Amino acid sequence: MTQSIQSLFNEITEKLHPVYDDSEANSITRLLLEDFGMSRAQMLAGLTVPNFDRDLLDVFIKRLLKHEPVQHVLGYAYFMNRKYKVNRSVLIPRQETEELVDWILTRSGQQKLTILDIGTGSGIIPISLKLDRPAWIVHGWDVSAEALELAAINARQLGSEVSFKKEDILKPEYSREKFDLIVSNPPYIRDLEKSAMASNVLDYDPHLALFVPDEKPLLFYEAIVTFALDHLNPGGHLYFEINEQFGKEVSELLQEKGFTSIELRQDLNGKDRMIKGMLS
Repeated sequence: MTQSIQSLFNEITEKLHPVYDDSEANSITRLLLEDFGMSRAQMLAGLTVPNFDRDLLDVFIKRLLKHEPVQHVLGYAYFMNRKYKVNRSVLIPRQETEELVDWILTRSGQQKLTILDIGTGSGIIPISLKLDRPAWIVHGWDVSAEALELAAINARQLGSEVSFKKEDILKPEYSREKFDLIVSNPPYIRDLEKSAMASNVLDYDPHLALFVPDEKPLLFYEAIVTFALDHLNPGGHLYFEINEQFGKEVSELLQEKGFTSIELRQDLNGKDRMIKGMLS
């Protein structure tokens, strides 16, 4: 008996409803169908379901019902319209980080720069910057060997020449390297905020990339600013993604350390989410 793609769509969303609301179930179902080669256009055209691995679909649904993120289930996520491999060693790319990358590209223009991304994870920031500005020299650092391995795979698959290195910014090795721009989306969620987090984030995203002690919410910002003082070229810029609750504190930190042209920017949801400063 043949089945329409629309009918299969409804079947999947119904199975997901015990865990996901209508909007989430619809969005996840579209991603699942696309992964199995069925597009929204085909669904709207009333086409029937092609041959595909129904057993694998059932496995995916069971994992989703345990709150596992669909990106982990599928093994990839999209960032700035590019496909990146993801797993439990890295954060799933988010819209706010796309806004940060777009801000850097817009403000930096076409001039040739040397860039460092600290806490690179899956490599989405440096890979995106290099792909959009091929003349830039781009580096990505992370303390996690597993994350760096995945970042290197993503760079190869997307044809982006980024240099990756294992480095702990809390205990950086001495280096004479200088950069024109340093960017970071460091851990910034306090332990006390865990109770308000969704289980698909709390249970599956790497805590190493998420959390800081309650008493040291600016732990990584302080370390990166200190590093930047010695490793940014004069006139160089420092960009951060931040916890929405600490925009004022990060601004004051940059000002105290001598940065100028400090700008705090909100994301599309109206939350203080990114900041930049210039080293004179």
